[in-house]
Amino acid sequence: MNPMNVLLIEDDPLVMLGAQQALLLAGMTVQQATSVESAMQEVASGSPSVVLTDVRLPDEDGFEVLKRMQALDAEVPVILMTGHGDIRMAVDAMRLGAYDFLEKPFSSERLVEVVRRALEKRRLVQDNRRLQALVAPQQDFGLVGQTPGMVEARRRIAALAPTQVDLLIRGETGTGKEVVARAVHNASGRGGHFVAINCGALPESIFESEMFGHEAGAFTGASRKRIGKLEHAQGGTVFLDEIESLPMAQQVKLLRVLQEKTFERLGSNVSMRIDCRFIAAAKDDLQALATAGTFRPDLYYRLHVACIELPALRDRKEDIPHLLAHCLHLSAERYGTASPSWSPRQMARWMAHDWPGNVRELKNLADRLCLGLEQEEPAVQATPDQEHSLAQQVDAFEKQLIETTLSACQGHVGQVSERLKIPRKTLYDKFTRHHIDPAQFR
Repeated sequence: MNPMNVLLIEDDPLVMLGAQQALLLAGMTVQQATSVESAMQEVASGSPSVVLTDVRLPDEDGFEVLKRMQALDAEVPVILMTGHGDIRMAVDAMRLGAYDFLEKPFSSERLVEVVRRALEKRRLVQDNRRLQALVAPQQDFGLVGQTPGMVEARRRIAALAPTQVDLLIRGETGTGKEVVARAVHNASGRGGHFVAINCGALPESIFESEMFGHEAGAFTGASRKRIGKLEHAQGGTVFLDEIESLPMAQQVKLLRVLQEKTFERLGSNVSMRIDCRFIAAAKDDLQALATAGTFRPDLYYRLHVACIELPALRDRKEDIPHLLAHCLHLSAERYGTASPSWSPRQMARWMAHDWPGNVRELKNLADRLCLGLEQEEPAVQATPDQEHSLAQQVDAFEKQLIETTLSACQGHVGQVSERLKIPRKTLYDKFTRHHIDPAQFR
């Protein structure tokens, strides 16, 4: 779309001609329409940057143009051209969201000035949208990455968050299970609290008191009534982290709450109904644990209505450059330092690392880099590959290094050529040999 494209809607041929010539001389492109319906056909063929419309048209009026444009894109500036008697109408239209109005007759200079201001506003809106699109993977539910596993995780969050169904999140330690749980809560529209409970750190002796609360005098030392975590989460979300570590006796009590959506405070006979969503997270395979008899099968099936799987970082290494850049930006903001860069050699080492601590380990690396504590190249241990020849492994490493550098350079071939210190022609030959499309990294 041309950033200087103006849709001119006017049924008077002389006004149309004069306005068109003024805009063309100012370096703008002009789409013409003489009615609301023909204008909408022009919009369908290509969204304009600015709409300039007469208030009075043969089929509808400028209000209808404004209404339809706001339905399509409320941030496209709409400018009204009015006769002297239509000033009140134009002012009303501005209250409804029109950008400006021009009272006929107007000079070419005045026309160009108003349209240019509108185009500048539109440019700022589009620049902002482009920036948001660039960082969307970093802000979209807090999950950075474009590998299939992360794309699917975001898709499931978007699809499941509004449904209020209880969820199970599966992933190794450090993959971001609580980040996903919070994203689901934030996108669900629930106004209550997000209450996180680490099942592995909850002593069995105080499980009921912590979860359900207690009445005064319920046990020795209970001097006053206490609100439990479930009651505190009323209208919100309960996040059960490391649910596989919950003892069997507590699993039974939790299952009853999940099924009945009721509980009783310790020392009370009154059942309390709760309205909260349960999201459980596990680093182990709950189905395997259920088969082995260490996790209740009925609780597993109750939780496994819907599941979000988070891949380990070693299984999505293509995301490491983007993820590290994101973590460095956050670390630099937190510590008030400049965000450091990295060399291709460093990135190659990080790409070869297995990252047993997953994203949490990568965040720690970002912190150390920002604090200047990562002076030496990180020690990484590559697992010997006995299934492929040396030539195959070298080719795989070369492809990985090129793709990593393309990601870091956002697909700019010239910058990649400079970083890797190889001629462009050689680099393009390698693109062909490894089936790499630089456009996919922009």
